[in-house]
Amino acid sequence: MKATLPVLAALLALLVPHGAAANCQRPGALGTSRVLSVDPRTYPRVGTKSFPASLPLADKEVVLTFDDGPSPPTTRKVLAALARECVRATFFLIGRNAAAHPGVVKAIAAAGHTIGHHSWSHPDMSKIPADVAERDIDRGMAANDAVLGLSAAAAPATPFFRFPYFSSTPRLLDALQDRGIAVFGADLWASDWNDMTPEQELNLVMERLQNARKGIILFHDTKGRTAAMMPSFLRWLRENDYRIVHIAPARPGHA
Repeated sequence: MKATLPVLAALLALLVPHGAAANCQRPGALGTSRVLSVDPRTYPRVGTKSFPASLPLADKEVVLTFDDGPSPPTTRKVLAALARECVRATFFLIGRNAAAHPGVVKAIAAAGHTIGHHSWSHPDMSKIPADVAERDIDRGMAANDAVLGLSAAAAPATPFFRFPYFSSTPRLLDALQDRGIAVFGADLWASDWNDMTPEQELNLVMERLQNARKGIILFHDTKGRTAAMMPSFLRWLRENDYRIVHIAPARPGHA
């Protein structure tokens, strides 16, 4: 199958020299400070909300991540906010949502964002049989890759996975590690699953980031409140000298 233009754009995005800022034509934009290669052999499990360690981030460096999409009305607003500030993020997609909205998935990839995986149907995997959970994980990965015209394989094109509800089991964690798939938790989150206004969410995540100083941040691009507050949050990051780190799979020969 021939690669589509969005897929080619996504693949080219992964070739940005590590340590180089993303090309941005808008003066004064936040921009992307650097690309961090993540090798699952070195970082099999990251995010201090779930695991002992996180990614090697410096003070005031943040990684933006979004779960549960795509959802066209809100995901497109998030993408627009990121584009205005020339910022790249990582989207952990639910497979059935990706299959239902392939155009949005391709738009995420075409913008140079990283696409990770978040299962097919978003179950609590600690409460279902392990073999059922493994099939749901695999189906979600395959669905995301299929939308991008990528062949099914033992490991997905991007070997990044986040458990729904951060709810894992030792067996599932070991199985993913054996397959060379990094499991992402988070270092702080916006708690945007709770009922609040965009202004309340903005204040909450700003306060948490000021305390944490750095880290992987969890948002949900399916939430209207998150889409509404994202332009203000990115502006606050820029005004307060935070730097965006874009994560991408390590290429062969790179740590």
